[in-house]
Amino acid sequence: MQLTKRITQLKDGLSSDTLLHSSQAHRVRTRAGELVWSIFRYVLIIGISFIIVYPLLLKLSVAFKSRDDIFDPTIFIVPKHFTFSNIEIALKVLKFFPTLWDTLLFVVSMMVLTTASCALAGYGFARFSFPGRNLLFGLVVLTILVPAETLMVPTYLHFRSFDFLNLVTLITGKDGINLMNSYWPSTILSATANGLKAGLFIYIFRQFFRGMPAEIEEAALIDGAGGIATFFRIMLPNAVPPLITVMLFAFVWQYNDTFYNSMFMSDMHLMPSQIAALPGNAGVYISTVIYGGADPNAKPDPNYVAMIVDTGLLIAISPLIVMYLFVQRYFVESVERTGVVG
Repeated sequence: MQLTKRITQLKDGLSSDTLLHSSQAHRVRTRAGELVWSIFRYVLIIGISFIIVYPLLLKLSVAFKSRDDIFDPTIFIVPKHFTFSNIEIALKVLKFFPTLWDTLLFVVSMMVLTTASCALAGYGFARFSFPGRNLLFGLVVLTILVPAETLMVPTYLHFRSFDFLNLVTLITGKDGINLMNSYWPSTILSATANGLKAGLFIYIFRQFFRGMPAEIEEAALIDGAGGIATFFRIMLPNAVPPLITVMLFAFVWQYNDTFYNSMFMSDMHLMPSQIAALPGNAGVYISTVIYGGADPNAKPDPNYVAMIVDTGLLIAISPLIVMYLFVQRYFVESVERTGVVG
């Protein structure tokens, strides 16, 4: 009897030891799998980050290189002769600070108009029922898919002879008012929710307002508020996530826009226009100021011109980089909350 108990105890001990070893092996495998996944994740994140940051690192390196470092094959990122001359020349060629002020004033104005008009349009599509609502919203979505370049000719002709409801022709007998080389085309497009990427912004607002409870509007209606009062006093203050998202997108895209700027405002001193003319202006500046204009037929070194152009591009996007450093947390939160609500 004692022998049987002893054998049973040995079996139980072996079973517990086996289970213990199995549990330990499972934990080891789990930790090893987590370690491998963490390493893979960090390698993937570092690789993607390097691909994104690498062009900025190259431009930052070029901005502080001297002319002597252009043909030095031993230099890759860190320059041997550190200098600020490229930045000084690029600032003068771009006329940076006056151009930046004019650009920011224009971009902020268009951003406010675009956000306000698209918020109203999105609220109307989300909360009001009217004949053809789905068809009109389908056309709004279609504007996201259709490139703006396909509408370039009719848009240009429309603002070259702008005539609202044919009133100018009726009163004066002329074909219309030429709004080219002015801020009016962009202002009109932004104020009427037809500006840059307006279809996407209307879609964002519409999806957000559709997710808000209808009881809010019913309570406001009982209190005597109309549709406009409900929008400005109740709905819009609660739409902070889409407002931040749309304002940031509108600011960045308007700041970087070259299509509408070249078509409507080619003579305006805005940042996209200055960037487009940067290679030619840099070549002229180097020939006349750096080389002293001794030989009018002499052409500047194209590699040196490319250095100034790269430095100018880095300076031009620096306001966007600085802005992103301050608002990245709010931007990520707003995009996340907009997607969840929509």
